[in-house]
Amino acid sequence: MEEASLLWLLFLTSLLSCTTNQASLTVSPSSSQMFEDEFVSLSCEEDDSSAGWTVWRNTSVTTRTQCGDLGKWGRPAGSSCNISSISKLDSGVYWCESREGATSNTINITVTGGSVVLQSPVLPVMEGHDVTLTCRTKTPPSNPTADFYKDGSLIRTEPTGHMTIHHVSRSDEGLYKCRNSSGGESPSSWISVTEKPTTTAPPTSAASAPPTTAASPPDSSSYHLVFGLLRHLVVFCPYCISTVLMVSLYRHRPTGNERPVSMAMTPPTQAEEGLDDVYDDVITAVTTEHHF
Repeated sequence: MEEASLLWLLFLTSLLSCTTNQASLTVSPSSSQMFEDEFVSLSCEEDDSSAGWTVWRNTSVTTRTQCGDLGKWGRPAGSSCNISSISKLDSGVYWCESREGATSNTINITVTGGSVVLQSPVLPVMEGHDVTLTCRTKTPPSNPTADFYKDGSLIRTEPTGHMTIHHVSRSDEGLYKCRNSSGGESPSSWISVTEKPTTTAPPTSAASAPPTTAASPPDSSSYHLVFGLLRHLVVFCPYCISTVLMVSLYRHRPTGNERPVSMAMTPPTQAEEGLDDVYDDVITAVTTEHHF
């Protein structure tokens, strides 16, 4: 019994730690596309340092490997991971994970050996916010003019190499890339847009609210309650009535232990015979007087 209680307590503790301890993965430079041989730092911004957050990844070569694991990739520094010279083989999905198994957001990193990358947000963008995309080159160009594309279609050309999307909406989600004036083209990156959280308006005071005489409509839940009650009554009443009738018939049925009613007449007593003689005398006298 004590062992089962201990296991249950450990389960609840693990569940609580997974739900309360949170971390967010950030990357520097803040971009989902990197040039080869760049220095990249990934950090787990954590609420609880005792949770032991570390950086993990999946790539096309390896699956679910930890930063610094067997010296294959990265150098851990607390809850951070530094990659001194990133390569194409480091392209993949990165996330933070605690000792208890809790996970953070994921970041997709693409490493290119080309001359152009698209600097775009690594995390989803909230509706209504502005987003700036930068067509970044490995060497400073003489002409920073760049064309920006969404889902393969040209959006517009920017002479500064920067494009800002104002008040993004869900329709702005898609694959973006850029091409500079020298013909260099970046890989494509997916930009996600999340819905803006709804805020509840504060209740207005009674003084400012206009008077109204109409009664508020009844809550629909009351209709469901009444309907459910009637439905149960309709279903169960016939069973109740039939049960009562069957019990009543069972209680009043004849049984073999009941004694039959006797039809034999008991002989009259002497007092009853004397009354009969007096009655006969009276009837005879009345009859004689009537004939006279």
